[in-house]
Amino acid sequence: MKKVEAIIKPFKLEEVKEALAAVGIQGLTVTEVKGFGRQKGHKELYRGAEYVVEFLPKVKLEIVVNDDKLEQVIEAIVKAASTGRIGDGKIFVSRVEEAIRIRTGESGEVALS
Repeated sequence: MKKVEAIIKPFKLEEVKEALAAVGIQGLTVTEVKGFGRQKGHKELYRGAEYVVEFLPKVKLEIVVNDDKLEQVIEAIVKAASTGRIGDGKIFVSRVEEAIRIRTGESGEVALS
């Protein structure tokens, strides 16, 4: 099993969610986060005063998938989240040792379905 964490632009969330549903993903966790990468934030004007917004709003998706679905999930996220501009985000993949469904006690890959 793998855990896929994707940091994307907030307005791309619906497209990514639909793309993941199309490849059979039934569940995901979404968190609103703030951060920056190479873009280093931007400047805004408010009531005549200029200020720097260092941390930009982003959305973090967390999905645990069986190994055989990993490539499909990554492709779906990249295709749906891409705008071609800086700040599109990142995808991180890590190994999951165990998954347990609390309601039934099922564990392993069966707990993901």
